[in-house]
Amino acid sequence: MPKAFRNLIGGQEKDAVSGRTFENRNPADWNEIVGIFPKSEKRDVDAAVDAAKQAYKEWHLFPAPKRGDIVKKAGDILVARKGELAKQMTREMGKVLLETRGDVQEGIDTAYYSASEGRRMFGVTAPSELPDKFTMSMRVPVGVAGVISPWNFPMAIPTWKIFPALVSGDTIVFKPASDTPATAATLVEILVEAGVPAGVVNIVHGTGSEVGMAIVQNDDIELVSFTGSTAVGKKISEIAAGTLKRVSLELGGKNAEIVMDDANLELALDGVLWGAFGTTGQRCTATSRLIVHEKVYDKFLDMLAERTSRLKLGNGLDESIEVGPLVNEAQREKVHSYTEIGKREGARLVLGGESARGGNLDGGWFYKPTIFADVAPEMTIAREEIFGPVLSVMKAKSIDHAIELLNGTIYGLSSAVYTKNLNHAFKAMRDIKAGITYINAPTIGAETHMPFGGVKQTGNGHREGGASAFEFFTEIKTVYVDYSDRLQRAQIDTYKN
Repeated sequence: MPKAFRNLIGGQEKDAVSGRTFENRNPADWNEIVGIFPKSEKRDVDAAVDAAKQAYKEWHLFPAPKRGDIVKKAGDILVARKGELAKQMTREMGKVLLETRGDVQEGIDTAYYSASEGRRMFGVTAPSELPDKFTMSMRVPVGVAGVISPWNFPMAIPTWKIFPALVSGDTIVFKPASDTPATAATLVEILVEAGVPAGVVNIVHGTGSEVGMAIVQNDDIELVSFTGSTAVGKKISEIAAGTLKRVSLELGGKNAEIVMDDANLELALDGVLWGAFGTTGQRCTATSRLIVHEKVYDKFLDMLAERTSRLKLGNGLDESIEVGPLVNEAQREKVHSYTEIGKREGARLVLGGESARGGNLDGGWFYKPTIFADVAPEMTIAREEIFGPVLSVMKAKSIDHAIELLNGTIYGLSSAVYTKNLNHAFKAMRDIKAGITYINAPTIGAETHMPFGGVKQTGNGHREGGASAFEFFTEIKTVYVDYSDRLQRAQIDTYKN
């Protein structure tokens, strides 16, 4: 019998009020049920918000370093259970063990970094313009945070949000993706084991339309952190505007790697293979476009096709596997629809373009790594996020032309440039419109102590990762202390003429 999971609300495990459930299945072997989860709704969300609101009264009074100690302990537990958690994640999400171990490690790194920030939530002190008066600013918690996370990084991304929120003094209502609820449930179990008090972290399983939107619409949710599609992010922003609640949106990407004619081509090849086909292309930072200088275009395309054809697909629990399945059938159908569009619009299919079948692949949602060449910037596959193992290759005449092509989408998350020319590198750093730029490294590889996020329709300006995450989960309060024992009027009494 598969394990039956429950919501955690106010420290108590609970089924959905409706009694409904849904199955979580292994995308590499769809016959395997990973677990049964409550299919919750607004009533479950409202109960979780009430519990978080009540718990906030005590939690925000914990000293920030003490809150950090609990998060640090959660990191210690993650270390001890890293191998077990990686296998659980591979079973429910599909990516290979090498990557799921990295996903857990990112949670560990975030725990230790966030814990240390409990002692560095600095404010500012400054001299007053008036005598016998003291001025300072300080960071204070916001309240109840709604956390809505995606399925592609079911440990790393929730920890990016939850750990800084907890250290900041906020309480949490957490809706994980319904494709990867088991990893999320285990994370919450670890937080409880680490000493997070009842009601401080609540998890409500279910769909985005029922649970996610109920979180956004609840007036007692004071801030929402969401990672997902641009279309859903726009809807969340629209709803949240009604109460002016704070919203952090980490949305889509159409990331590109530029390869100049002076680049180390073997290094660039390693980078594009990892960027395009790691996580089966299911990353917001995945390399979806490859822009190659015309002088090395044909040579590099041949190198790329040969190496890609040798990638080994299969169940990620096998350490020899390099590319796992797509997360579900709908995702595979979506990816295939884009390859059909690419062919209709005139792109040259070099490799792939169809489901991967035969042997053990028949039980899961596998798709062949796909390469299109001679892609024009106006083509759909050059503009829209596919979220699968499909790479569009474009030709550039110069660094300026390459940057123009790279900037030619509505997104601006990650970017990469391979070159030995210092002038090209610095021009790219200056002129590329993206939140992240890598020089001689792929478009994936963010580190937890650095800001993460994008520009244009990739987000709304907030950043996750590093100290910038605490800017979202805290408010700045300015404090004036006047010990002059008389009325003093700033600006008026300071300059009387």
